Amino acid sequence: MSGPGLRELKKQRTRAAIQEHAVRLFTEQGYDATTVEQIAAAAEVSPATFFRYFKTKEDVVIEDDYDPMLVAVLEAAPADLPPLRALRVALREAFAQLPEAEMRQIFERTKLIMSVPALRARSLDNMVGTINVLAPPLARRLGRSERDVGVRTFVGAVIGAWLAVFLEWIASDGKLDLADLMDEALGALDEGLR
Repeated sequence: MSGPGLRELKKQRTRAAIQEHAVRLFTEQGYDATTVEQIAAAAEVSPATFFRYFKTKEDVVIEDDYDPMLVAVLEAAPADLPPLRALRVALREAFAQLPEAEMRQIFERTKLIMSVPALRARSLDNMVGTINVLAPPLARRLGRSERDVGVRTFVGAVIGAWLAVFLEWIASDGKLDLADLMDEALGALDEGLR
């Protein structure tokens, strides 16, 4: 199986450049003071091109391509693992695939999301989207419907744990290891609070 074609690679690079310049400008100038026009100019694209990749200014920070990767590693986890342990294995595998520079970019985006009210509010849509993406593979693992309220509640609890982890990661200024924090949080969820 071959990788993405040249056109798709160019699209991926353009999207990444827009996002990278946006995060840099937001960090340097502040979110509200940075315009789409400034982001487009820094990425050497037109504002129209910006909007082909991202519907809104918020989306340039919020959107990512990690849900499909997480689903793939979750589906590859051993079938005999209970859902939470499978998710822990999947997250370890997903984090292992990310280069350090990409982890730093994730940190900067997460810090922006948690510090800018408009982004925090918009991130709720992203969390709901993640519930919708993770519920089906976990439901299949359990032989349940993807609309099963128990499955969706479980995924919601996991998302809540992730939120606590992101807050701790930001408080450490990225010095704590995100994969370790996630594993610790999901372990606490798995064992229950005692």
